[in-house]
Amino acid sequence: MPTLSSSSPVTVGIDVGGLKKGFHAVALRDGRFHAKITSRDAAEIANWCRDLGAVCIGIDAPCHWRGPEKARAAEVALMRAGIHCFSTPTKEMAESHPSGFFHWMVNGASMFAHLDLSHPLFKGSETPLPTSFETFPQAIACALAGKRLSAQDKRRERRQLLESAGVCTQKLGNIDWLDAGLCALTAYRLTDGRWQAYGDLETGFIVVPR
Repeated sequence: MPTLSSSSPVTVGIDVGGLKKGFHAVALRDGRFHAKITSRDAAEIANWCRDLGAVCIGIDAPCHWRGPEKARAAEVALMRAGIHCFSTPTKEMAESHPSGFFHWMVNGASMFAHLDLSHPLFKGSETPLPTSFETFPQAIACALAGKRLSAQDKRRERRQLLESAGVCTQKLGNIDWLDAGLCALTAYRLTDGRWQAYGDLETGFIVVPR
């Protein structure tokens, strides 16, 4: 695959929560820990990414809603690979859910929208930098480990995987920071060609490292 290259790049990973938790973002410079921020405001996170000069941003949230008739291709492919993931609903289902369960996906859509002009959505191997893309920490962890992992011990395993990849986790105290770190590492791998993608242009790609 062609390499989306950048010299000593700043890459960012964003863990997306609901209305109360908001966003946790971690920045790497050349694959090493650089900075972090948390906020409930998608615009603040997007501006932080731009201020850092981030060239590639991985977001743990769907980049597209599903259509009315079928599931997204990326999610179907992950499930076939033995990696359980949330099934993205239609936009109408997400916004009208009585318990607000999908608010984190709505937050994710807002994050992609705030980044769209400066970091257009990843559309495959010919995508130029800067860009943003969807990723998924459990799929990242399985890709880095080279095997399917249970999510039961995810905090310990994901910390170990980041450390093994050269990312210091001293300032990544909880699972939200660790997941943001994994997304940032995937963004770094995207800049140097060590990545693979599930999905299609119509319903969006999920990118994981190689």
